[in-house]
Amino acid sequence: QVQLVESGGGLVQAGGSLRLSCAVSGRSFSNYAMAWFRQAPGKEREFVAAVSGNGAATSYADSMKGRFTASRDNSKNTVYLQMNSLKPEDTAVYYCAAISWYPARRPADYSNWGQGTQVTVSS
Repeated sequence: QVQLVESGGGLVQAGGSLRLSCAVSGRSFSNYAMAWFRQAPGKEREFVAAVSGNGAATSYADSMKGRFTASRDNSKNTVYLQMNSLKPEDTAVYYCAAISWYPARRPADYSNWGQGTQVTVSS
């Protein structure tokens, strides 16, 4: 079992950037693939990006390709989500999640979640 804590959310203008971090405690961080999801008010939680345990492979939702970059630093037990060219429709609570296999895009596949960090993009 691992514990996940997100940070880095905030208020940003459209076109701006944010970098989210997710610090993970527990053993064998590199054994876990990590993912980012988001949930806007009144909407279902949706997949954003995933990164494999060694960081060599990444996967993105189509609407995030080219704007978002997921990465990880296994020496720091941390996964990142760099978000560029942000749009108002990116406003949501962003969650990181851990799983023992890659890639997994369904929220139901994940049992390890952080508490989320709010990202608000103003127009």
